[in-house]
Amino acid sequence: MTPAPTRDPDHLTIALPKGRIMQDAIALLAQAGLPLTTPEASRALRHEYPGVTLLELRNQDVPVYVDLGAADAGIVGKDVLVESGRAVYEPVDLRFAACHLSLIREKGASGPIHRVGTKYPRSTRAYLNARGIPAEIIKLSGSIELAPLTGLADAIVDLVQTGSTLKANHLEELDILYHSSARLIVNRAALKLRRHRLRPLIEKLRELTGE
Repeated sequence: MTPAPTRDPDHLTIALPKGRIMQDAIALLAQAGLPLTTPEASRALRHEYPGVTLLELRNQDVPVYVDLGAADAGIVGKDVLVESGRAVYEPVDLRFAACHLSLIREKGASGPIHRVGTKYPRSTRAYLNARGIPAEIIKLSGSIELAPLTGLADAIVDLVQTGSTLKANHLEELDILYHSSARLIVNRAALKLRRHRLRPLIEKLRELTGE
């Protein structure tokens, strides 16, 4: 457990990912009582509110900032959290940004899987190991759907929301690794040091999301 840096115990630092999740997260946190509004368009990545600092980060960096104590809490997709391997407290499923991580192949494909292309090597390795599939994992950053279509991989593991991209590329889901949605994550040391700020926030978010 990494201790949170020494700061005013009445002040919270919240890490949020850029984009749509950030907008939905700010709206939910405001409902839960934090004095947040959507920041005006600018190049600023740190935003100050009464009693709260908001850090605007890349998705993958949110668990890092929370785990290492640069932020007290954050909101991030379960897929990003699993892939990060960070030891943070995950008290609330916020029930938005829903999707699932799936094993995908070209329609009609058959035979063993020797190579899997993915942005999620940690999750993919755990899945393959659990099923005794000794496939090579190829880490990709974008255009994952092209991997099976070009012969780069026999299958891919990727996030699916509506499935429209799969249909457009003649791909189909074979199995779901896990379901993902936005999660509140909290630095474990901060949960003790700022208990009077974080515990009410957690309880209010549970109430708002029906947990």
